[in-house]
Amino acid sequence: MTDAGTLIVLSWALMGAGVLTFGILWRVAAPYGRFMRDGWGPALPSRWGWVLMEAPSAAGFPVVFFFGAHRLDAVPLLLLALWLAHYLYRAFVFPWRLKERGKRMPWEIVGMGLFFNCVNTWLNARWIADAGRYDASWLSDPRFASGVALFAAGYAVNQHADSVLLALRPSTGGYRIPFGGLYRWVSCPNYLGEIVEWSGWALAAWSWPGLAFAAFTFTNLAPRALATHRWYRRTFAEYPPERKALVPFVL
Repeated sequence: MTDAGTLIVLSWALMGAGVLTFGILWRVAAPYGRFMRDGWGPALPSRWGWVLMEAPSAAGFPVVFFFGAHRLDAVPLLLLALWLAHYLYRAFVFPWRLKERGKRMPWEIVGMGLFFNCVNTWLNARWIADAGRYDASWLSDPRFASGVALFAAGYAVNQHADSVLLALRPSTGGYRIPFGGLYRWVSCPNYLGEIVEWSGWALAAWSWPGLAFAAFTFTNLAPRALATHRWYRRTFAEYPPERKALVPFVL
């Protein structure tokens, strides 16, 4: 069995990878969605790319979890429910809501996302089900309650932002300026919602793997939000000038 020390070391390695990812994505937008371009090798349909990347998180977490010593405890089961609420949607619902026919995603991007999700899922599932110590008193701990509330708020923001974007796009594809909800203040509330979600998860789990996941989510999505914000401003002359990229009134 992997001990807590090993999981902590691997979590720090994941945070280091996040710093490297931030540096790369600050300079080069990952080539999928609106930033898809030639030169990245073979590609597959975008919806299947999303399924392949995200399915290991949806299926792998419960598999690892149910081999853990604390798999029947209340707090780990609640944390499992939060994880699945996000990833069952992201892996098996969101890809089929996409309306962009003909959109593709490079296998290279799919492979990197798949590798990250496998490592991250294993780390978090092992900590929650084995290395962590969550007795019943954790249910009333302010960190757990605040974390669950943050996760729920981020999930709601992410879901609403996705729905706004998907409703804007005709079946033939294309992009328009989104309005409504947090789009009033930022270009990428979908990314903001996901960052808040996993920050809430890290707080509720109070774990090194949770912290590593929250940090990596920020280092991956913040540069993309900034790139998306710049793209909107270049593409639409009438784009609302008061909007920020990710954090209302700040960034």
